[in-house]
Amino acid sequence: MADDAYRFTSMYDECRQRVWAYVVSRAGRQVADEVVSETFAIAWRRLGDVPEPALPWLLGVARNVLRDNVRAEARRQALAAELRSWTEAGPAGDPAGDTADQVAERLGVLRALAALGEDDREALLLVAWQGLSPKEAARVVGCSSAAFRVRLHRARKRLKEAMDPARPSHRSPVRNLSEEWS
Repeated sequence: MADDAYRFTSMYDECRQRVWAYVVSRAGRQVADEVVSETFAIAWRRLGDVPEPALPWLLGVARNVLRDNVRAEARRQALAAELRSWTEAGPAGDPAGDTADQVAERLGVLRALAALGEDDREALLLVAWQGLSPKEAARVVGCSSAAFRVRLHRARKRLKEAMDPARPSHRSPVRNLSEEWS
């Protein structure tokens, strides 16, 4: 039992922030603590089933908890509010570049991301913001690695299309983001 407690504590310390960030990216801050608590309660009950590395499994559990949450409408509203707050805020501030360009680029990417469907946004966020490989992300969403790569490719294409195609300056940052997400 002491070994289980140690393993769980280590897993919790290592993965809690990333699971929380994943939940916030999908459902907003209002439900994140509740979903993370439920995710780790399930992990404790099923500790023998948790593979190494634990993060993809935990993200899959968190995804299922979200899907089963009866407050789906509240989740969508919280996410929309969170994305709106990101587009209204300024950039972190890189002294090397032009602030106006940074703001325009950030707003363009965030607006395009907000315009995507939930599945596309999830695929991009799992790879770009959670740092998962396509194989690990496929485990989170419950599909094959090949199917996830197709989903990711299509999501990247839709993100590019959501950016203003009339302005060539938007194509370069999106291409760069897409290359980083590979």
